[in-house]
Amino acid sequence: MIAKIKIGTRKSKLALWQANYAKQKLESIGLDCEIVKIKSEGDINQITPLYDFGVSGIFTKSLDQALLNNTIDIAVHSLKDVPINLASGLSIHCVFKRASSSDLIVLKEKYTDFKKTLTIATSSIRRKTQWLNKYPNHKIVSLRGNVESRIQKLEKNNWDGAIFAKAGLDRLSILPENKLKLNWMVPSAAQGAVAVASRCNENELNKLLKSISCSSTFHCVSQEREFLKLMNGGCSAPISAFAKIKGDKLIFKASVSSLDAKSIITVEDTFDYDDLKSGEKMFEMILKNGGEKILKELKKENEKN
Repeated sequence: MIAKIKIGTRKSKLALWQANYAKQKLESIGLDCEIVKIKSEGDINQITPLYDFGVSGIFTKSLDQALLNNTIDIAVHSLKDVPINLASGLSIHCVFKRASSSDLIVLKEKYTDFKKTLTIATSSIRRKTQWLNKYPNHKIVSLRGNVESRIQKLEKNNWDGAIFAKAGLDRLSILPENKLKLNWMVPSAAQGAVAVASRCNENELNKLLKSISCSSTFHCVSQEREFLKLMNGGCSAPISAFAKIKGDKLIFKASVSSLDAKSIITVEDTFDYDDLKSGEKMFEMILKNGGEKILKELKKENEKN
């Protein structure tokens, strides 16, 4: 019999929003819950760009340790931050219904001329390369921190705009006056999805977690993450993947960018909903369309770090 569930989370407002959302879902099935705040390495260092850390799991490592030490029972994450290969002994049995997967740009001026040489802030290598491929005359500057501090830094600095995940702004009810949805930008794998990690051997708890999981979101993000795994990518690689369900079909779009942003391979295809090999097929499609050369470049760069 499960007594009280200790929910581990990072300390940012967005992470706490996600933890409280998980708490509400668990309490709706009769479980007693307590939120435990844990600081991550990614929260401590807010200066270094994410792609310069050279490690995966920068936002999840501390929570993984707390799970394995039995300090907490579950950990709530933005799934896009979770490494493809989970720490040994941990698993994900619950992914909540996905919010918006889109990126958007918050601008200083409502009527911004993108033909001019603009300065755009982001620490995402994926966003950086996609942006510079579309606007090669622009300049990208690094922007780290939680959502609120990034908005403040944009206001204080002489930048023209900054790129955010729409889901994060929506969840915190941050509604900038000047914003533009980037429909052309392919999102990160699992962007907009919140996941719950737990210990593999907690059979009773894992069964309960499955009962509150969104099966369609779980299916889509699983295929996206399988694609990411085959691409050998993480948050420090310019790789994108997004799958959505339409009727009995799964529509999948993916891309990979060269580090100099001069080349982007983007592919899209439609699969049967129950095709569990869609991620693998998208990977093969990327290779056939010239992605192998970019992947070799990314691998060579990773080996340097």
